[in-house]
Amino acid sequence: MTGALQEFTETVRPEWIDYNGHLSEAYYVLVFGHATDAMMDGTGLTEAYRAETGCSLYTVESHIRYLREVHEGAELRIRTRVLGVDARKVRWSHEMYEGTGTGAGAGAAEPVATTELLGVHVGDGGAVAFPAAVRARFEELLEPAPVWAGRAIGPVPRV
Repeated sequence: MTGALQEFTETVRPEWIDYNGHLSEAYYVLVFGHATDAMMDGTGLTEAYRAETGCSLYTVESHIRYLREVHEGAELRIRTRVLGVDARKVRWSHEMYEGTGTGAGAGAAEPVATTELLGVHVGDGGAVAFPAAVRARFEELLEPAPVWAGRAIGPVPRV
């Protein structure tokens, strides 16, 4: 399991379209969740690992930005970056792009949505350390955080 994570791809389904004619906010999260599953598979936290150990990755925090509308039938590509890891936690981000192509953001100049997440490796009774090989894989994938990561929603200015 060496090398970068593969981009995750998914096509926007008709049932994901809202009353405004574009991708409903819940489905951005669903696609990002599928990309997280792919990241888990690419780091050793596979279905077999989960069945054997009873351990998994639980998302404990996320921040999503909806940047552009997405329409039915759009081909989505998700680029995943590992931003940090310690004994029990991992921080990562996903950037969602529309269009086909290869490489980070190919086919689209800007992402249509982004999310930053924090997950905890849990087992029976709470947080547990990652297996050494899983932690090493996360460390191998570490990248600098994108400029938008680490932000919070600020207060609404008074008018």
